[in-house]
Amino acid sequence: MTTPASPAPPPAPGRLRFEAVSKRFGDHLAVDGVELDLAPGQVFCLLGPSGCGKSTLLRLTAGFESLSAGRILLDGQDLGGVPPHRRPVNMMFQSYALFPHRDVARNIAYGLEREALSRPEIAARVAEMLRLVQLEPLGARRPDQLSGGQRQRVALARALAKRPRVLLLDEPLGALDRALREETQGELRALQRRLGTTFVVVTHDPAEAMTLADRIGVMAAGRLVQVGSAAELYERPATRYVAGLLGDVNLIEGRLGEGGAGALRGLDTPLGPLRAFDHHGAGAAGTPGLAALRPERLTLAGEDGNGGLAGTLLDATYLGEKILYRVGMADGRVLRASGPPGTGPGVGAPVHLAFAPEAASLLPAEPA
Repeated sequence: MTTPASPAPPPAPGRLRFEAVSKRFGDHLAVDGVELDLAPGQVFCLLGPSGCGKSTLLRLTAGFESLSAGRILLDGQDLGGVPPHRRPVNMMFQSYALFPHRDVARNIAYGLEREALSRPEIAARVAEMLRLVQLEPLGARRPDQLSGGQRQRVALARALAKRPRVLLLDEPLGALDRALREETQGELRALQRRLGTTFVVVTHDPAEAMTLADRIGVMAAGRLVQVGSAAELYERPATRYVAGLLGDVNLIEGRLGEGGAGALRGLDTPLGPLRAFDHHGAGAAGTPGLAALRPERLTLAGEDGNGGLAGTLLDATYLGEKILYRVGMADGRVLRASGPPGTGPGVGAPVHLAFAPEAASLLPAEPA
């Protein structure tokens, strides 16, 4: 009987760098001058709606598409001209692309067989992957005998079996229902921490990106709009687009006062003068700007509240851990605030919305 070989140590995680990367399909510029440097061993999420270029960027990294301009480097090596099967990266597809006629173990072994590894090496690697994704008892089952979550784990094990320096995941949880997605997000993050492999994840789900990622890159129309941690993007968005993508937000337009990036500035609005923090440089004094306010940063007080924005409470929706308030303002706009359950003003009562200036972010008025 052949004894399986001992597992070899996994390779060091890769450092991925994008230098002015662009991709055209005819007249359409799908990826537009992307500059990005990913530290080894991190989970990086590309976040954005369908058609923004995030999956194209992943396919360029895997070698399934050719660059129109720029370079992609892995640990300093230019990947241009390196065929997909020679790149030390692997890709997990949204559809999982499992072979229906192969059992779980042989699905995981597929890439290893193509590399002509010895049978003992393949057996050891498959056993290691089955343990890693907790599917050891299911190695002999076919994909149609598995649940959606189990098929997702098989696809992940197959992608990891070749021990890539970078693992590319295109909407890896997209085929799962909501409850299973939330459960699997934690499992995927814990697995990455154990392996230390660099993960690049494409998703359209902001909550998923904020749960999984060390850093997030928000994409729009082929461009990287902003890169940062979940907290940075949520608390200090650079544009209206980023502010709206990562959660509920109130936007109040006005004219910017004196000042610049890195300081509190005034904003003259139809609701009266406000003060907010300019994190990124919203524009010159006198030009249009926006104040972005998260509902949880607004404090609701009754008619006797000191300062803040005066309005009328339109409704209060109980959501378990919080109450969502809708407040009508004098100019007809509606602002949203949220807070813990408790006794508050009744619907129709005059109220005030107060906030700390540091909790509001100034943004350029343009929709980008």
